Amino acid sequence: MYAVVEIAGQQFRVNPSEKLYVPKLDGAVDSIVKFDKVLLVADDTKITVGNPVVKGSTVSAKVLGHMKDDKVIVFKKKKRKGYRVKRGHRQQYTRIEITSIN
Repeated sequence: MYAVVEIAGQQFRVNPSEKLYVPKLDGAVDSIVKFDKVLLVADDTKITVGNPVVKGSTVSAKVLGHMKDDKVIVFKKKKRKGYRVKRGHRQQYTRIEITSIN
């Protein structure tokens, strides 16, 4: 069994007991979060596609922790103009474990 769910504007294919990184969510560590924007649910025998979401279907997950990705350096330069800008960015993620697909 698997589902396609929209989390923070991105679509993820999830299975029960799967761990994945999603964009940062509001929620304490060890809390349960529910996602109701389920776009597709597939059992062993049938596939249910939503229009745009599957009615009455939810995916629940447990928050395992919050972390940051590796630093990305953004460097801009215009030659012969003396213009140089160096900036860094670290994207924040939340690690979750899918507990159930209802």
